[in-house]
Amino acid sequence: MIEIDGLVKRFGAFTAVDHLDMRVEPGAVHGFLGPNGAGKSTTIRVLLGLYRATAGRVRVLGLDPLEATRRISYVPGEVTLWRNLTGQEVLDALAGLRGSRDAAAEKRLAADFALDTRRRVRTYSKGNRQKVALVAAFAAPTDLLVLDEPTSGLDPLMEELFQRCVRDAVSAGRTVLLSSHLLGEVEDLCDSVTIIKDGRLVEPDTNSWIADRTAVALRRDPRVHGRYVQILVQNRVVILLGEVGSARARVAASQATWTVPGVYDVCNRLDVVSGPPAGR
Repeated sequence: MIEIDGLVKRFGAFTAVDHLDMRVEPGAVHGFLGPNGAGKSTTIRVLLGLYRATAGRVRVLGLDPLEATRRISYVPGEVTLWRNLTGQEVLDALAGLRGSRDAAAEKRLAADFALDTRRRVRTYSKGNRQKVALVAAFAAPTDLLVLDEPTSGLDPLMEELFQRCVRDAVSAGRTVLLSSHLLGEVEDLCDSVTIIKDGRLVEPDTNSWIADRTAVALRRDPRVHGRYVQILVQNRVVILLGEVGSARARVAASQATWTVPGVYDVCNRLDVVSGPPAGR
């Protein structure tokens, strides 16, 4: 579905992406993580055909990115729309640019997201602008969803609806590339994860790698499950799959402290946790 081999993207003397390899399998939800400035958005723009690669090979749906654009739905973290159009007129315009639409799906999703498409964009909050993009993306008859911080500005109830829409899309045979700063969202949705830092690949692997790493570091408690918790053990960072309460209760205060991390917190400490466990 997505094949990236040795991708390099330079802007003058600055290398934004440095020999990146990534695979996204058909029908998967693939997480794409990294701190600010890691090269995620640059990579996504190459996949969308907005940037041309300096070097390397990129194929999307088996095609050059420019040839695949009509089969891709894209939602950025900061949605900019035509201010004087209504929400419905924006949906009409986006469908017209794509050349295909599912009007019934648009109507259903607009109702689910509690989006009043009769209002003009200039009256929308950030969250409502995000909803317009999400409705357009999920309703479109496309094969690939590229979602770059898509839940920015959404309230928790809409976050739950977003996750349901992603699962429905995958059930319908679509593929999702998800860039998110919410570790819980990544854990709940993603089958596999690629992490980059400073334009370079850090750890391409499934969520099970994190669980395996935790099992090695905290053998005392192999039963934990649920949300990510960041544990500091002897000044080393371990990303633990476990409920905050259970992790706090099961790790002695004299040996560890706990916080709930964001993706950026984790990625900025990847020099500690990068690399597969021994024997892999």
